[in-house]
Amino acid sequence: MKGPVVRVGPPPSGDGGPTPVSVGGPGSITEIGIDRHARGTVARVRVRVEQIALPGIGVRHDLVTESGRRLGVVSHRNGRRDLVLYDPDDPDSCQSDIPLTDDEAEALADILGASLMLGQLSGLREQAAGLLTEQIAIPAGSSYVNRKLGDTQARTRTGASIVAVLRHGEVIVSPDPSFRFAAGDVVVVVGTRKGLDGVTAIFADGDPDG
Repeated sequence: MKGPVVRVGPPPSGDGGPTPVSVGGPGSITEIGIDRHARGTVARVRVRVEQIALPGIGVRHDLVTESGRRLGVVSHRNGRRDLVLYDPDDPDSCQSDIPLTDDEAEALADILGASLMLGQLSGLREQAAGLLTEQIAIPAGSSYVNRKLGDTQARTRTGASIVAVLRHGEVIVSPDPSFRFAAGDVVVVVGTRKGLDGVTAIFADGDPDG
């Protein structure tokens, strides 16, 4: 079973160009909590996201940035995704509508997902002396390909924790013990230098104790 996935798209190539979107009626409001780490403290930041149904088109998710700009993502019924930027002088008017290709959505998913998650881990690292964060690629020939995370016993054997897995533009956060690895996965590990080296050795089918 996967953990939460941070993802944008991917939008299949739809027919036609971008669809101008006007503001619809009232929608549902969701607050997303994000932990912000700075100077050894953790602050819980709430981001308000409004979901609005667009009859005949799909659904739009809007948010207002800290700087006051309003932006959104339109999810079309055919699977396409558009980024929407609103006019700063008229928040009900769409200034730009940017359709995304598969590759662009994949790149954006990587930027928004991996960078955010790794930035949070960097904040954690500042709070604990000697705690490091590292990305470790799983070799194609590793005996742990198609096996569960729990089979590695990484935390028990090394003291380091696998906190996320990067796979094809997705960031799978906090994978549980039943999560299965695939060739090409990159695990994000937090621990001491010795612990990180131990996890690397495990996936290389070596001895984590050296």
